Amino acid sequence: MFGAVVGCGVLVGYDTRPGPAPPSPSNLRMQFLFDLLPVIAFFIAYKLAGIYVATGVLIVGVLAQTAVSWIRHRKVSGMLLTSAVLVLVFGGLTLLIHDATFIKWKPSIVNWLFAAAFIVSHFMRGPTIIQRMLGENVVLDAANWKRLNFMWVAFFLVAGTLNIFVAYNYDEATWVNFKLFGLMGLTLVFAFLQGVWIAGKAGHTDAGQ
Repeated sequence: MFGAVVGCGVLVGYDTRPGPAPPSPSNLRMQFLFDLLPVIAFFIAYKLAGIYVATGVLIVGVLAQTAVSWIRHRKVSGMLLTSAVLVLVFGGLTLLIHDATFIKWKPSIVNWLFAAAFIVSHFMRGPTIIQRMLGENVVLDAANWKRLNFMWVAFFLVAGTLNIFVAYNYDEATWVNFKLFGLMGLTLVFAFLQGVWIAGKAGHTDAGQ
């Protein structure tokens, strides 16, 4: 199932196993909103009660999200599972030590891990991660699939670095706003630009066939 992990670690991804049909646009929108709920809950809880209550809410939200995914699909995507584990680790340390530094690092660690996974997939036999995500709906040649994969690597590296930059150079409230609105905005802009790039390359590929 198509899923988006935004804010805690930014990613738009598909279930890489083949299915009977790609999800409909309405289902994608619902999934996107579902994936955003823990981050939105974190943001609201922070505004009402501060970073430590918000961290607890985020942990509960991600655990609930993981449970719902398992109940609905009898599987949990690697992306969601990675995010859930890191929320438990960094969120748990934040609450245990009473230091918000840990939860601030979590989005960066998630993004950098995804960047590493996409790089590794480039050198492994078979399609890259991004090709497994989009291959049912997008036609590109091998060279352009690799370029697109590296675009995502660059995006994850930049997003992770920006998160740490904001966390250490601005106050906590600014970081919380960036965690929801900044990272989500970056993801949407990147997804739009990716779509424009894909449209141009796919059209060129079709014309050459």
